[in-house]
Amino acid sequence: MEENMKFATVEDTVEYHLFLIPDEPWDPEEHREILQKYIEKIMTQFAPMLVPYIWQNQPFNLKYKPGKGGVPAHIFGMTKFGDNIEDEWFIVYIVKQITKEFPELVARIEDNDGEFLLIEAADFLPKWLDPDNSANRVFFHHGELCIIPAPKKPGAVSWLPTTLQTISQALNIISTHPEKILASESIRAAVNRRIRGYPEKIKASLHQAHCFLPAGIVAVLKQRPRLVAAGVQAFYLRDPIDLRACRIFKTFLPETRIMTSVTFTKCLYAQLVQQRFVPDLRSGYRLPPPSHPQYRAHELGMKLAHGFEILCSKCSPHFSDAKKSLVTTSPLWAGFLESLKKNDYFKGLMKGSAQYQERLEMAKNYFQLSINRPESSHAVSPGEEILTLLQTIPFDIEELKKEEANLPPEDDDQWLDLSPDQLDQLLQEAAGKKEPEPVSKGQEENYDLTQVSESMKAFISKVSTHKGAELPREHSEAPVTFDADSFLNYFDKILGSRPHDSDSDELDEEDSECLDSDDDLDLETQEPGGEASVKGTLADLKSYMAQMDQELAHTSIGKSFTTQKQMEPLSQTASNNSEEEDSGAGGSVMTPVDIDLNLVSNILESYSSQAGLAGPASNLLQSMGVQLPDSADHRPISKPTKD
Repeated sequence: MEENMKFATVEDTVEYHLFLIPDEPWDPEEHREILQKYIEKIMTQFAPMLVPYIWQNQPFNLKYKPGKGGVPAHIFGMTKFGDNIEDEWFIVYIVKQITKEFPELVARIEDNDGEFLLIEAADFLPKWLDPDNSANRVFFHHGELCIIPAPKKPGAVSWLPTTLQTISQALNIISTHPEKILASESIRAAVNRRIRGYPEKIKASLHQAHCFLPAGIVAVLKQRPRLVAAGVQAFYLRDPIDLRACRIFKTFLPETRIMTSVTFTKCLYAQLVQQRFVPDLRSGYRLPPPSHPQYRAHELGMKLAHGFEILCSKCSPHFSDAKKSLVTTSPLWAGFLESLKKNDYFKGLMKGSAQYQERLEMAKNYFQLSINRPESSHAVSPGEEILTLLQTIPFDIEELKKEEANLPPEDDDQWLDLSPDQLDQLLQEAAGKKEPEPVSKGQEENYDLTQVSESMKAFISKVSTHKGAELPREHSEAPVTFDADSFLNYFDKILGSRPHDSDSDELDEEDSECLDSDDDLDLETQEPGGEASVKGTLADLKSYMAQMDQELAHTSIGKSFTTQKQMEPLSQTASNNSEEEDSGAGGSVMTPVDIDLNLVSNILESYSSQAGLAGPASNLLQSMGVQLPDSADHRPISKPTKD
């Protein structure tokens, strides 16, 4: 394989569409103008949240998309969120809020997996809804998740078509019957749980760390904090060709390094920290020993510097300034700036002050990326943007060094090293489950093992198809409906597994109805000889099954099961010895297996063998709402006994 060959990867992408209702036959130019005004209003109103946000790959953006086929003209956006799934859910929050602030807009959102909102609420979806019929059914309207239902029978509901062929059909239903398409409370709760905490959650997703960086990068990040993402990604996704540019640094010399504070997202910080990397000796980047108190800052700075150098190395030495469109010359900029002032974006800062200028630069950058975004073929690359900033912004290394004494403290990064318990708690919170309360010592001693057997019976009684078996959602949600006696009696009558029920070979009316339709026997219309033949066949089958039971009873498999007889009191067992001896010549009496006891014993043995780790027994029981107490010594648990 050639050195410059790279593997093609599918980038995680989320697409979002905003439609204006009611869907009327608009004049194309008028429709475009109306939608363009909505874009300006939306991006301006949500600017305070979007401007300072650090995106993993691409920012939230909106543009006009003309109609095509069955899809009317609408507002469209697409974001590649890469490894940071929080970017995708932040966009879900933004889209949801847009439909709340602008009730005349309806939104739909999907990613590489399709209707990922339905995937998030998979445990609560109605049985009729599946990937095959979910197209054009899931929308946000008035800030709420809506699912257009499907009629049980064609034509059963006049306003509901059997299949939704186009978006226009769906928009018409939403505008005429908005009260009948609201998703169930449990589905909405599952999605709302995932976006709970925004916009305050944005700050919690950030991580501040000290980095020993070249002064040029420090100056660039002061103007464009979001470029830290491009730098981290360039380092994280580097290849041997990229590292050629880092043998000898041309843009960010190691001699200009100073200590500074950099704001990352937790995803970016983890990507930078977790990768081991040794710089080329020719690069001039040297690291102190790991015991040095500032070793982490030097290591982070070295990695980030490599990322920025890689970005700049991919630019032409004389890249054209014509590619860069001046923000202030755009006809939309004046209105956008005025709207920012009305929304108190500048927080009363004096015009011309350093903080005012910093926020103004961030607003210009946001406007360029999200509102006045050029076509991708003419877009300015991160490397070109960095080189442009280095040429246009003055910075004094000595002044930057003075700031080293007043750096804000670093954030604790203990969240990188989660304990198994903390990880379990996070997973349960993500799944919307309450953390199970710890089992006390008294509860361990009095633990009711019938929960295990009853939960397994409930699991067996659930419907199982080619799509898989259904797990009971909650242990206490409904009583167990599995009737073990009826189940066994049915097979006893058919197969004769218990000798004392073998008095009659007759099949009553109820039993004959339970047979499959292909095997139904019309006993009333059969000839007498045919009926006798059926009885003879059943008698032979019973005899055959009884003989198999007798043979298996004396094998290691048969002896491995605990029978009900073994659990009888000793006094009763002794009194029955003589009876068993008398019947020994004629064949021993089969004692039924204690199903519940064997089930619990085997599950406990499997659970104990996990030694506190995840395994099939604990996973199955937890999915059914059963929490077993921990085994302190992790030794195999002896079989339980019945009183």
